[in-house]
Amino acid sequence: MLDTADIRRLADELDHARKHVATVRQLSLRHPHMTVADAYAVQSAWVERMLADGRRIVGRKIGLTSMPMQRSMGISEPDYGVIADDMVFDNGGAIPWDRFTFPRVEIELAFVLAERLAGPGIGAADVLRATSFISPSIEVLDSRVEMTDPGSGHRRTIVDTISDNAANAGLVVGPGTLDPRDLRPRDLSALLYINGVIEESGVASAVLGNPAQAVAWLANRLGAYGQALAAGEVILSGSLTQSIPVSRGDVVHGEFGALGAVTCRFV
Repeated sequence: MLDTADIRRLADELDHARKHVATVRQLSLRHPHMTVADAYAVQSAWVERMLADGRRIVGRKIGLTSMPMQRSMGISEPDYGVIADDMVFDNGGAIPWDRFTFPRVEIELAFVLAERLAGPGIGAADVLRATSFISPSIEVLDSRVEMTDPGSGHRRTIVDTISDNAANAGLVVGPGTLDPRDLRPRDLSALLYINGVIEESGVASAVLGNPAQAVAWLANRLGAYGQALAAGEVILSGSLTQSIPVSRGDVVHGEFGALGAVTCRFV
């Protein structure tokens, strides 16, 4: 386990890296015995610094919701991070590309909560009852930790990703709304376009079988720490696609069929 001084130092490094659009050396290389619990402690300490800077937490993101991604990271459950108010961008608007070190995008369903959700014992049905509506969204990912160590070629691990706020960096929510009672995960698919070309496609049932189940997992996971999902929060339930790198000038478009579309451009 990391001691308090190490946790604070790593949180300071990540906070500095974000503010200066830089990366830090992989935490997993410097602390080879670092645990998932340590990583969440670093993330929590970083969130404290966000709040101290006047930022406001407006939601959460859930990542690694597919079994192949979990196996690739050597874990058996998803991960999570926070969404701060300055991470939210307008649908159809411009996102500064140079705000990020290695931006990637994913498309997913955003659950906007009408009621507080506190575990344990939360199920998918509880999530649907507590949800005001579901909208299409684009998540912007970034890395404040080196993806690959230049000396050894070592790839970042799950403790690097979790410490790095689960790689969360931005959110765009589309105007379409779905009544949670009408969610049919097997029937809801989406296409991810970059500059008018389809790069990825996916179906909602790929997210733990049901994206509402992913939100339930998060409520129960946070409940173990005495935390809850608050009314009004936006919960990114997990990507329907693999992440795709973007470059300056790219236009990103997520097409969700009858649910509508969401778009942004990097400038």
